[in-house]
Amino acid sequence: MGRRGCVKTTADEVFKLLRAAYPDARCELDFTSPFQLLVATVLSAQSTDVGVNKVTPVLFARWPTPQALAEADRAELEEVIRPTGFFRNKAAALQGLSRQIADDYDGKVPISIDDLVKLPGVGRKTANVVRGHAFGLPAITTDTHVLRVSKRLGWTTSAKPEVVETDLQQLFDPSDWTVLSDTLIFHGRRCCHAKKPACGACVVGGLCPSYGTGPTDPDEAKALVKS
Repeated sequence: MGRRGCVKTTADEVFKLLRAAYPDARCELDFTSPFQLLVATVLSAQSTDVGVNKVTPVLFARWPTPQALAEADRAELEEVIRPTGFFRNKAAALQGLSRQIADDYDGKVPISIDDLVKLPGVGRKTANVVRGHAFGLPAITTDTHVLRVSKRLGWTTSAKPEVVETDLQQLFDPSDWTVLSDTLIFHGRRCCHAKKPACGACVVGGLCPSYGTGPTDPDEAKALVKS
């Protein structure tokens, strides 16, 4: 078996263990439609999902459709989304994408990734969040947690999102891509932290080539794990 085959075998085992550890892994943004998820994902940049979930109920109550949001008073919109940070840039992006959806897509969020990334403020990561969770399509979301965890696990040697996405696509079946992303994000948020991973409390520590990056003492590591 070649190196790639060995990596895939180990990757499958690691994924199985992580799925067992995080059976409820999912998108943690609240939404009821593709448009709501798109807006929430744009707002989540440099913010937390918890923070976004506090803002979106008010936002969608006032402007429930792309047309309504496109026509919203800019100052009022900025005030509503201010807690998420970078509110001026985000307000411009939200109104730009809403106008484009209303005018060019009959008020419906497009499905194709080529169309999604043409919307203001929407990159490939955001597009994949929407495709995977709102439309149920295979999609790998290369957010910071996915980039970090997949590299530590030896599944990629790159830090470039588009390269990491391709590397993970080659390792896993398309039916697993969306839940794989969710699982890696859960693991990154709760255990495999950027600065001090909880290696000694990690369920895949024995299979991880980066084991020892953080504390290996079980008690010290357990104290780092977030719920």
